[in-house]
Amino acid sequence: MSNEMSYSGILGDLQSFQASMEAKINEVPHLGATRVLLVETLGQIQDLAKRQAAVIAEKQDLSQQLQAAVSDGRRLATLLRKGLQHHYGIRSEALAEFGLQPFRGRKLSSKKKAAKPAPTTPAEAAPSVE
Repeated sequence: MSNEMSYSGILGDLQSFQASMEAKINEVPHLGATRVLLVETLGQIQDLAKRQAAVIAEKQDLSQQLQAAVSDGRRLATLLRKGLQHHYGIRSEALAEFGLQPFRGRKLSSKKKAAKPAPTTPAEAAPSVE
């Protein structure tokens, strides 16, 4: 028996084992009932694997549809926001009711201008001699 861990690897191992059992069924007739259960279980595994593959494909398709719908929704919301700004005006406080920030002007820079040193006269600049 293999140390295979993936479902497809395990399925392959089971199928090859089942084929070996089919070839030697006359040598071990007392295991016939269990072999039939293995065949039924292999059929169930194959059906479930097919269903899983279909669901994965459907999930990918739904993910793409969801992404497209979200993109359309964002685009429409942007269009409506611009329409509200056009209707009420960009400075209207009514925009706040829709979660939009009204334009309230640009804040003036709060940086204080560096104080320029007062111009000195030549008499103040010259060192005093006593």
